[in-house]
Parts: sequence; structure tokens; C-alpha cells
Amino acid sequence: MSENLVIVGGGQAAVQVVHSVRQHGFDGNITLVGEEPHPPYQRPPLSKKYLAGELPRERLFLRPESFYESRGVELLLGTKVEELELGPRRVRLNDGRALSWDRLALATGSRARRTGLPGDDLKGVHYVRTIGDIDAVADRFQPDAKVVIVGAGYIGLETAAVAIGCGLDVTVLEAFDRVLGRVVCEEVAGFFHSVHTQAGVRIVCGAQVSAFIGADRVEAVETAAGERFPCDLVMVGIGVLPNVELARSAGLECDNGIRVDSYGRTGEPGVVAAGDCTNHPHPFVGRSVRLESVNNAIEQAKAAASSLAGTARPFEDIPWFWSDQYDIKLQIAGLALDYNEVAIRGDIGERRFAAYYLRDGRPIAIDAVNSPQDFMNGKKLLASRTKLSADEIADSAVDLSSRIGAP
Repeated sequence: MSENLVIVGGGQAAVQVVHSVRQHGFDGNITLVGEEPHPPYQRPPLSKKYLAGELPRERLFLRPESFYESRGVELLLGTKVEELELGPRRVRLNDGRALSWDRLALATGSRARRTGLPGDDLKGVHYVRTIGDIDAVADRFQPDAKVVIVGAGYIGLETAAVAIGCGLDVTVLEAFDRVLGRVVCEEVAGFFHSVHTQAGVRIVCGAQVSAFIGADRVEAVETAAGERFPCDLVMVGIGVLPNVELARSAGLECDNGIRVDSYGRTGEPGVVAAGDCTNHPHPFVGRSVRLESVNNAIEQAKAAASSLAGTARPFEDIPWFWSDQYDIKLQIAGLALDYNEVAIRGDIGERRFAAYYLRDGRPIAIDAVNSPQDFMNGKKLLASRTKLSADEIADSAVDLSSRIGAP
């Protein structure tokens, strides 16, 4: 009798599980259940080219319909899994149906963190997470409109870059004392602050938003200091939360994500998880982490699919990310956690440099700005755990590629 694989989720990790599990020879039935009415699509372009109107919707989709048809996948879109039952191995859907499974992949992703502030539900207050979120902004995303962006993380700054390029009046409010304050060093934060202000973006740091003001539609954003910023629309980018409710209610271990091992396996036989929704041990970082990136979703899904197919292989890739703002390509490798030294290589003024984060004389992360060579060298230095001094890294005369793997 043919086995049933149910995949819960409709993002990058879900599609990769489909592709990889078939590659590994799984010939059973596959059903993919996604809450959104769209087939799985890319999220990174939402705050970039899709928001700017430069990318048609169909180019967001990760795979054409023929991909799912050729692999015998049943797509249940616009459908929510209401309950996961581990004992009888069933998932109950919001349309009343129940699906039996022999193997299960949870790729439930994450959702936008909401402010929970007064006025959060006013018309004109938008979040940046789904196609629907961006489509809802379109009629107000017009030249000379005043937009207030809450949050100066990657999503907030990417949105600001697109908005200023489209001719909007842009103000960014950030509660922290600098942009990208939780993810980059002061030098990189200062660089991006300068890039945005030179482009015409008004950035206000240390601004704790307290309310959205308006009768029916938002008219202003108020801070805890009592300052008001008039606006026609608000876009909020203050992070995401992992979608773990289904897993937790079923009894799977969750802690800032669904707990999985290096092979994508949960504590329940036959059940794996991958992507933004997971928390997993990472040998390079030396702790359990939850990562939000395309690369993590793809590679972890490959490991999870291998586990489902009985050919388990661990997921141990060095984390990497990217961000596009104006003509700036920021490429990041590693995680800048617990570093005690930063070395700048290149010239910040020329918009081509890299910040290397060191812990006890070894690079643990890199932010490469318009410097793909530094990004490639940096990934190799991190992987080989090469020991280098900050002075060596900062010296452009030193060929870092020749030092890869040096003790």
C-alpha cells in the first residue's frame, strides 16, 4: 500500500521537501497544504522589486504548476490545518476534511510580529509578509504620499529604499539607538544610516511607537515621547514569529520554533520540520538557533527530506543571508553573536568594504557590502575556522584567500 506524505506549509521549505524527497526515491502520495491561495512563492522580492512594481506576480512563484503535476503532488491551497493528531496520524482541515499521513513535514514558516498598539487595526496600517500584504498597499504607494515605516531592520530599510525610489515621503522610526542595531556592528549600521539619509529618508532612532492615530484610517504615528508623525500609510517591519501552534498543541517540543535535530527530525518518528519555524542545533554557531533565510529553508528541507526517505544526512551549512538596498548588495555569512572585535576591510566611503566579526582571534561572521570576493573568502575562512588578527584582515595587502585553513 502506498504511503502518504503530508506537507503542511506553502513556502520555500515545503517546495524543497517535495523536490528532494522525490529525488531520494519516495514514490508515495504527496499532499501539500498551504493557507494562502497562491502556490508557494518567494518572499524576499516582496519588500523589493514586487513592492516597486518591477516584478510581475507570476515571477514570484517558486515552481510552475507542471512541477507539482509531474511529481504527483496534490496542492490544497487556501486551506488551513486546524489540528495535528500524532496518535492516529491525521491532520484535520478547516473545511472539515481529515488527511491520514504516514510521514509528515511541517514547513509552517513564520508570520509578521504585530505591534499590539492602539490603532494597529486602522486602515492604512500594513505589514510586510505576504503577497496580500503588498497588494493591499498598492493604491496608497504613490509619489508624494507620506509613509511612516516602523522598524529599521532589513525589511524596514528595504521598504524605505523602494519607497523613496518611488517618490514617497519616507520616515523610519526605530526603537533601538541605531538602524540594524540587533544584527550589525556600529560601523555597518552607520553606513546604512548615511546611505538612507543621503537618499532622502528621515530616520529617527530611539523612537518608541506608542499608537497609530486616526478615526477610520491612519493619519499619524505617535511615539512615547509624544511626538506625532503625519502619514498617509504605515508599513510595519518589526520581525516575525515562528508558526508553532499546530506542533505545540500536538505535543511536539517547541522553544522559539519547533525543536528538531541536525537531520530535521522532531521527537516524533516520521515527523520532520524545516525552515523559519524550526529551532535546531548548529555546530558552527555552537548553540541552537532559529534562522530566517532562504538558504536555511532550502538546506534544512533537504536534510528533512533525506530523513523522510531513510537516507539521513545532517544540515550543517554556515548561515548566510543577503539584503538589497538601492545599489547596495549586503551579503552576510555566519552569525555576529558574542564577538569581541570587528575588523573593517576596504573603504566605507567608497561603498565597497567588509566587516569581519572576530571572537578570540577567529572570524565568526562577515558583512560584505558590494564586495562579493570578501563574502566568498569570508565563508571559507569561517568554515575552516582560520585564526586571523584584526590587523591582518584590515590590511588590504594581505591576501586573505591564501590564509584560508591556516592554523
